[in-house]
Parts: sequence; structure tokens; C-alpha cells
Amino acid sequence: MSSPRHRAAVLGSPIAHSLSPVLHRAAHAALGLSDWTYDRFEVDEAALPGFVAGLDASWAGLSLTMPLKRAIIPLLDEISDTAASVEAVNTVVFTEDGRRLGDNTDIPGMVAALRERGVEKVDSAAVLGAGATASSALAALARVCTGPVTAYVRSEARAAEMRGWGERLGVDVRTADWSDAAHALRAPLVIATTPAGTTDALATDVPTTPGTLFDVLYDPWPTPLAAAWSGNGGGVVGGLDLLVHQAVFQVEEMSGRSPGPLREMRAAGERALASR
Repeated sequence: MSSPRHRAAVLGSPIAHSLSPVLHRAAHAALGLSDWTYDRFEVDEAALPGFVAGLDASWAGLSLTMPLKRAIIPLLDEISDTAASVEAVNTVVFTEDGRRLGDNTDIPGMVAALRERGVEKVDSAAVLGAGATASSALAALARVCTGPVTAYVRSEARAAEMRGWGERLGVDVRTADWSDAAHALRAPLVIATTPAGTTDALATDVPTTPGTLFDVLYDPWPTPLAAAWSGNGGGVVGGLDLLVHQAVFQVEEMSGRSPGPLREMRAAGERALASR
């Protein structure tokens, strides 16, 4: 019998590059959810309220990417503490009684990706960048890092933002200028949250015995920094690891099936990236 709620999709702008359909469809196949569909829709902030209002009872959930992670919040009935902590929702689940529940799976996805590579606890860390992903990184570090986190940023305004997030999340955040970013690479855990190309110049500064690098990019991969890092024997967690782990949590929430098929979803993502 067909599930009454069997539709899901990722929304954002731009959205054509999204790997979410590949990952979710692989999960549905692995879980035997043959009547489920997962699509992508180009939706900006102005179009979001109308799109959500037009969804019927066949919808199980939504994945949100930029620029919708904050814009979706006023349209929801409730959001999780995790999502509220960073004012960002990347997952919406529609309940049988029609409620819209928002969550953030990026944060537990980061923690799970680190744990998969053996990083359970560190006594200090560094964050490169200060955008939306950086606040999620701080929320993840609140669960992983027992000591100070130094954020390397380009302006005092960004520095103040990161210190503010630290206060809110209970993380001891210190800030440093981007010109000193080479010093970040000495930390036991470095999380790079910047756009493609931003950290390329740091590849020549990787220590001879590096700790762990979490680079949130996945295409192209590896980044020059990640390649230099692994070349020196350091542990590397990539953007695909994050993408897959956060999608596993989304699948579990939308379908009610657990555990999500991590291995099949990762394999599907790797195939899709290899064919680009």
C-alpha cells in the first residue's frame, strides 16, 4: 500500500548542483521505499512561503539549502533546540496531523562525520571563516572540543559575530585575523568553512605532523589544502562526509526508518561526483 506521505525534495537557489536527490533516492532504494520520490526545486526566499503553502498531505519532508535555512523558520510550527541554537533549519518534517517541524542535521552530521574518523574529543580547535557554516561548526565543536576555539576571520565585524555565537553556544571563541591563518593549521582539529579557493594558499603551510582537517567542500575534491594535509599524514574529513551524514539524519526523520543506509548513500554520492 502506498504511504500517504511519500514526497520529499530539496529547495534552494541555486539548486541544480545539489547532490541531495542522489543521496535520498539511494536511501529510499536501500530501505525499500519504492513509492517515495525526492526532487529538487529552485526556490528563493520570496517564493518560499507560496511553495510551502501549496504542499499537500503527500509530503513527508523538505531539505533546505541556502538561502532558505533562516527564511523557513517563520513558516514552521516548531523548531528543535539544535536548529534554534544557530537560527538555521535545513530539515522540515511534516507530521500526520499537518504540523511543520524544523530541525538542523548539519550539526549532528558534523559530529558524526568526525566520530567516524576517530575524532571524539579535542582540547582545542580552529575555524577558518565566519559564515553560516562556521556557526554550525561552533555548535558541533560545543559537543567535541573541551577547550578554546580560535576563529580566523577577515574583519572585526565577523570576529564580533563569531564571539557572539561562542557566547550563545557555550564555546570559548577567540578570534584572529585571516592574515595569521597559517597558525590555525597547528590546532589538533581545523574546520575550514570557506568557499572554494579561499584556503588554497595555506596548502604550503601544512605542518609536518598535522592533526585532523575537516574541509566542508566536496567539489572539486580534494582541495589543495586537503591534499597537502593527507600527504603529510593528517586525518581528513571532507564535505561529502558531512553531506552524507546530515542526509542520513534527514532520511531517518522523514521516513521514520532507522538507521539510515550510510554506506549506500555515500557510494551513490561518490559515483555522482566522479561523473561530474
